[in-house]
Amino acid sequence: MTPTRDKPATRRDEAIRTHELSKKFGDIVAIDRVTMTIPRGSIFGFIGPSGCGKTTTMRLLLGIYQATAGVVEVLGRSPDQFTTDDRQRIGYMPQLFVMYPDLTIWENLNFAASLYGMSPRRHKRLRDMLELVELDGHEHKLARNISGGMLQRLSLAAALVHDPELIFLDEPTAGIDPVLRNKFWEHFKQLQSEGRTMFITTQYVGEAAYCDYVGVMSGGRLLMVDKPGELRRRALGGDVITVKPARMLDFPELRDLRGQSFVRERKVTINSDLSLQLVVDDTGTALPAVFSWMDEHDIGVESAGEFNPPFDDVFVMLLEQERAHEESHA
Repeated sequence: MTPTRDKPATRRDEAIRTHELSKKFGDIVAIDRVTMTIPRGSIFGFIGPSGCGKTTTMRLLLGIYQATAGVVEVLGRSPDQFTTDDRQRIGYMPQLFVMYPDLTIWENLNFAASLYGMSPRRHKRLRDMLELVELDGHEHKLARNISGGMLQRLSLAAALVHDPELIFLDEPTAGIDPVLRNKFWEHFKQLQSEGRTMFITTQYVGEAAYCDYVGVMSGGRLLMVDKPGELRRRALGGDVITVKPARMLDFPELRDLRGQSFVRERKVTINSDLSLQLVVDDTGTALPAVFSWMDEHDIGVESAGEFNPPFDDVFVMLLEQERAHEESHA
């Protein structure tokens, strides 16, 4: 599945491309025919239930796993043909801590920098990374003596220390407090503004709203790829307006409202607080029409606006829709 773009993509525009990418472990299908294209300079969020194949897909893109079938290209090259220079253009933060527990925070970060051939005069870069992840002042602590959250932050610093062009982050904000999590996303956005491409898996579904494109994974299959707003529209059936009238509508009024051209498929529901939810094509044009209809029927409006449910709810709705679709075609 390919993100919606304003113009056709060329290979030069693509950071990642897969076609029918599959991976089996014995008789178990872990990844089932995943097809996607991720533009350079974008933030791609990968969401899905635990065990659905997000990490396996990332490892295929990095060349850690070999594909059973299909095509995969990263920065224009198959991962099994990566050169040393190619790998230096890529940063990777794995889900689990893979650095050295008997080295200090500073020694671990310095070692990671040396692996990428960074200049010995890299002191300032290391200091900047420690400040970003709020580990400055802790650099002399052994990795085995710090908390899980601090290990997570050290792993992120190691993935970014060599200033890579393409960055793979496997649940980078897991176990991080909300304030620091927001700081990380601000930095991710800054990296994007500098031309970096980011491929991020996350257990916090709400973080999908920060991404340019979101891939929804379930059971080893990529269900869809789209912009966050379009995924919300897909889950809800369109834009949704919530209107709180000054009085309850009677049945003829409700029937008439459902029949208006700005209401999609007659979808008007009444909430427990007697507010109305209307599914419409576009909030910008439908909202004035709603006010006009209310005014014509002498119904005051206490409040009105667009309904944007949390992305957690959107994700659940998308999975439920996919499950219902599969059952209807079984």
